[in-house]
Amino acid sequence: MKAVVFEKFGEAPTIQTVPDPKPAPEGVVIKVEATGLCRSDWHGWMGHDDGITLPHVPGHELAGVVVAAGKRVTRWKAGERVTVPFAVGCGRCFECNSGNHQVCEHQTQPGFTAWGSFAEYVAIDHADTNLVRLPDEMDFATAASLGCRFVTSFRAIVDQGRVTPGEWVAVHGCGGVGLSAIMIASSMGANVIAIDLTDEKLDFAKKIGAVATINAATTTNVVKAVKQITNGGAHMSMDALGHPTTSFNSIANLRRRGRHVQVGLMLAEHARPQVPMDKVIAFELEILGSHGMQAYRYPAMMEMIRTGKLKPELLVGKKISLEEAPAALMAMGGFEGIGIGVVTKF
Repeated sequence: MKAVVFEKFGEAPTIQTVPDPKPAPEGVVIKVEATGLCRSDWHGWMGHDDGITLPHVPGHELAGVVVAAGKRVTRWKAGERVTVPFAVGCGRCFECNSGNHQVCEHQTQPGFTAWGSFAEYVAIDHADTNLVRLPDEMDFATAASLGCRFVTSFRAIVDQGRVTPGEWVAVHGCGGVGLSAIMIASSMGANVIAIDLTDEKLDFAKKIGAVATINAATTTNVVKAVKQITNGGAHMSMDALGHPTTSFNSIANLRRRGRHVQVGLMLAEHARPQVPMDKVIAFELEILGSHGMQAYRYPAMMEMIRTGKLKPELLVGKKISLEEAPAALMAMGGFEGIGIGVVTKF
């Protein structure tokens, strides 16, 4: 099969012909029809993830068709259209048995612990626990765009952030994660403030539900601006970028007993950001992480998509070929453009 391969961290990936994957006894092989371009893949390519063994094939936001199933797989067969969470749970550990597959003690991750979906085919472990059936009406590009940023935002807003109608939600960073969060929080009846460095992204944020915007490039004090708009601070706030400044601001702009959810990755030199712990104590703030979403939680999200309350297709950006993926991957060290880039030609 053709695949994007990098043999050294930080050096240009290339298109190579590599052996086709084979399914594990409890796994499947999927023909990749679409795979998203995510900043997490850039972190992996840069060497920020210690789970990667070289040479490596990145890619973790995928949708496609099952072409082969292991002998112990009971729920899936060739020809079925599927997607999968990026955190693949074992289905047997304490966390999986408690319903928390997203923090499985033995999780695998395509594109990190194993070769990923920047390829014609990808192998996925523990298929009966982790695969998600796609509605016939959902195209593969939209399905791939769900795989990391949209589902992570759904769980961050709905399950971790516990957003309710009428609350104020601040979203710091309007890349794929942030825009997804804005759409989802708005669909839950929240009042969303979008915060970013570019007017183009902020204008798009308004189109998908934000009721107010803050340009952090021209606003002297983002925290003060949020508190003025919300008359006291956000009830829930998310750092969707993953930077010490946005993380600090997201915590500091909360009202008393507010909830901060960290979704943007904090790796390498950003792994130990400053935290306004005096406010965390005095205001009884909550600081929560959010890491993907379990396969069994997809149906609730899929129903909101089916009924039109959520429209992830609006967030699909540029569609490119596999040959264009290496350059696109290397460029993700900068800020994302509007929408989620997706590889759709293999």
